[in-house]
Amino acid sequence: MDELARVFEQLAGRFEGPFAFRFVCQPLVAAILAIRAGLADARDHRAPYFWRVLSDPLERPQLIREGFKDVSRVFAVAVVLDIAYQLIKFGWVYPLQSVLVSGVLAIVPYVLIRGPVTRLKSRR
Repeated sequence: MDELARVFEQLAGRFEGPFAFRFVCQPLVAAILAIRAGLADARDHRAPYFWRVLSDPLERPQLIREGFKDVSRVFAVAVVLDIAYQLIKFGWVYPLQSVLVSGVLAIVPYVLIRGPVTRLKSRR
């Protein structure tokens, strides 16, 4: 149980201290990429991204690759910054925490924003 408490304490501590700016910058960049991709989806008359991922098993692998291609740089920068943060703050690297934090900062905003942008643009 001490291990789980340590993980949550370390995750919560990332909101302040060194590299706290990334909690604004990285989701913002992911959102901008999602808006661009959502507008392209609407222009090509495609269904919203996350809906297509969930409902089309044949196209799912290609869609996931496409989405990850869009956010891969943001994700990579998020991983590098989180590793740097961990080395400065803890003197150690916890890879699973880095992947978790990076996914939340890069992938989640992308998935949450791309579909609604497509819907909004399609209605106009």
